[in-house]
Amino acid sequence: MKIYIGADHRGFQLKQDLIGRLRRDGHEIIDEGDRRLDPDDDFPKYAAKVAHAVRQDNDPQARGILSCGSGQGAVMAANRLTGIRACIGYNREAVQASRNDDDSNVLCLPADDMKSERAYEITELWLRTPFAAAPRYIRRIQELDELH
Repeated sequence: MKIYIGADHRGFQLKQDLIGRLRRDGHEIIDEGDRRLDPDDDFPKYAAKVAHAVRQDNDPQARGILSCGSGQGAVMAANRLTGIRACIGYNREAVQASRNDDDSNVLCLPADDMKSERAYEITELWLRTPFAAAPRYIRRIQELDELH
């Protein structure tokens, strides 16, 4: 699977850890930055890069992963783009519901509260959970895309 990934300084190490593990699993990883630890960087820049890349990719299975301190800023920034359905991966139930019901395409991880192993477990569950595509779920996604 093609995965665009990005993080600010607070999520940088978690991003680096995930890149290695996801590549070993055979995923195509595109690092949208930051490429070096910069304590003065800001999450909106990386959230925008990842969200735009996912939205513009011709592969409907392309996904994005973002990491910042709480995950809140990244999810807010990514969800500003039509067609992006970002979720915060704080537990198994949340990520499963976000994929099954909402066809989430960007996962935002709270680096301050999540160790690398837990982030990987959450990410793998999110990646392998299919969208149920029930008519009500499809209708709700269309309603989201019509919001301004």
